[in-house]
Amino acid sequence: MSEQGTHAVIAGIEELLPVLRERAQDAEDARRIPDESIKALQETGFFKLLQPRLFGGYEADPVTFYTAVRLIASACGSTGWVASILGVHPWHLGLFERQAQEDVWGGGPGSDGIDTLVSSSYAPMGRADVVDGGYRLSGRWSFSSGCGHATWVLLGAPAFDAQGNPVDFCTYLLPAADYTVDDVWDTVGLRGTGSNDIAVDDVFVPRHRTLSFMLTSKLDTPGQRVNTGPLYRLPYGSVHPSTITAPIIGMAQGAYDAHVEHQRRRVRASYAGEKSHEDPFAKVRIAEAASEIDAAWLQLTHNIDELYQLACRGEKLPFELRLRVRRDQVRGSERAIAAIDRLFENSGGRALQAGTPIQRFWRDAHAGRVHAANDPERAYTMFGTGAFGLPVENAMV
Repeated sequence: MSEQGTHAVIAGIEELLPVLRERAQDAEDARRIPDESIKALQETGFFKLLQPRLFGGYEADPVTFYTAVRLIASACGSTGWVASILGVHPWHLGLFERQAQEDVWGGGPGSDGIDTLVSSSYAPMGRADVVDGGYRLSGRWSFSSGCGHATWVLLGAPAFDAQGNPVDFCTYLLPAADYTVDDVWDTVGLRGTGSNDIAVDDVFVPRHRTLSFMLTSKLDTPGQRVNTGPLYRLPYGSVHPSTITAPIIGMAQGAYDAHVEHQRRRVRASYAGEKSHEDPFAKVRIAEAASEIDAAWLQLTHNIDELYQLACRGEKLPFELRLRVRRDQVRGSERAIAAIDRLFENSGGRALQAGTPIQRFWRDAHAGRVHAANDPERAYTMFGTGAFGLPVENAMV
């Protein structure tokens, strides 16, 4: 994508932020992102940032994508979360066989053309049995964020042969006609994400709509022979976890902005009418939070950009760098949430009122923290194992 085109997407999102901020409570109340917000994001070109050029996308550099996500999440945590999740799926679909990409973006049954949106639930909650030409898939998957706006879904499940032996772990691509959405999402955080359940009952999935996770982790997928740009040579274990952390950093930025504005006007009755913006301790907490947010963002973008520049030059992506990406990704989530906690505890009782942005960002960020990609001990153990020169037995790198 040209630099001018990238700027146009970012500029379009920046213009949209006041509207997303105003709709944040509506999203929470409805337990889903307003259709108008999704449409507006589509019109900016956001969902095409990581989509292959072959199918009308921009193939933008990943830092541009994460920057856009951070901006959206700074206005509304739920909208930023859904945008990030739905926005990364064109990248993942770009790793599938060309026919699968044609099925989604080619305008056929179940396709909205190049504007088709895909949701996901990657946890191995189902079962696939190998049959002629593909798989028979059944199961129930939770936490499919934004699934109400999508007409396709990506689902994870182990595959078994005729003797019942596990032979692979795959991602399966299904059109909406092959699954049902069960509205069960009722939570204390990220309420607006509509992360409902997906149910599948003995559906045939043709082989071209499946992707082995073993091939994905080895950076050797059929889609890479179709989409040859550097974007599709990046590791899944770097791109997808960062998709979880970027909106959390955005939520921290939104909480920071809301807190500073709140403190400008706040008068502390318990301290003889002291104005909060004159309190030196309040200034210290603001500085601490700002530093944590900046550190989280700088590490995430620096690491991803280093990977991308290596891919652009056609060079090998060092495993040590991939481990660092995962280490700093989970650390970025921790830093961002610590910053929100520091701000929230200094915001006073009025910040607890329903509808205030500070408490919403606080709840949304903590809800995002429980995502599997934010398991710090697992990521740190992988990094430490690699630092000792021992083999790392984990595909999420």
